[in-house]
Amino acid sequence: MAELNVYGTGTVNIAEDVLGVIASIAASEVAGVTELSGTFSEEMLELVGKKNAGKGVEVTEHEGGVGISIDIVVDFGFNIPDVARKVQSAVKSAVESMTSMTVLNVDVTVEAINFKTNKK
Repeated sequence: MAELNVYGTGTVNIAEDVLGVIASIAASEVAGVTELSGTFSEEMLELVGKKNAGKGVEVTEHEGGVGISIDIVVDFGFNIPDVARKVQSAVKSAVESMTSMTVLNVDVTVEAINFKTNKK
């Protein structure tokens, strides 16, 4: 759990799941991102009705900030490196602006291509 000191009056703890949700929403708003790709266990939980808003996102705490790994599916026809850079920028910006935490890195893995294009 990430901890922030707030004006010397105490601490604010932000759960890693919250950072994951922020990151997943920011990534999903990037044109060319179809969806976030989850692990097998996340997919199984969804089949039984348990939604995971931070699906496909892993947050790791480091000294001086956090690292974020995100798995995405890209629409066919989009430039993959361009989409990945936009995801990195959007995720870093959203997490830092909403939490005042330093994002040290955003690692993007393109897990698949969506051939049913619904360009945004």
